[in-house]
Amino acid sequence: MTSEVLTKLICLLILATSQASVCLAEMPLGFTAAMNNENQRDSLVVSNYDTGASMTEAYSNVEKLSRNTQVTTRSYSSDGSSNPSCPGCGAGGGLEASINSQVIGQAHIAWQSVDPSVTVNGRHPLIGRSVEDLTGVFSIEKFIQLWSDSCPGEVSVDWLPCS
Repeated sequence: MTSEVLTKLICLLILATSQASVCLAEMPLGFTAAMNNENQRDSLVVSNYDTGASMTEAYSNVEKLSRNTQVTTRSYSSDGSSNPSCPGCGAGGGLEASINSQVIGQAHIAWQSVDPSVTVNGRHPLIGRSVEDLTGVFSIEKFIQLWSDSCPGEVSVDWLPCS
């Protein structure tokens, strides 16, 4: 054999070997599962800085999500012009959230209420807080109501009598 033919055979052998190794290579075991899991996320964060109220509704690793969330936030000034039903009240307002969802995946529902005025150290004192982390198949029905400087009778919950 001539050296030219031998060189061509070696080149063909290297080319065939490199293509075979590419064809025989397999992806890692977790690759397919990671590609099929789109890691869907859906988040809602609402804050009312005037009242110090905030709420978070977040879903992750969602396979199925049917969500209906309604959030209302309001603020009124210290002269009562935005809250005519309570002329003597100071500045305030509120945050209300109605959550109704059906989920297959993970959920994070949280709310926090802080005093809008700062302390000597420049911090806002925590008034109340709630955190719920859920994983699995579940239905959420939740109503969150955070108010500041409310007048007597302004915030009320009506209960239906049992029969």
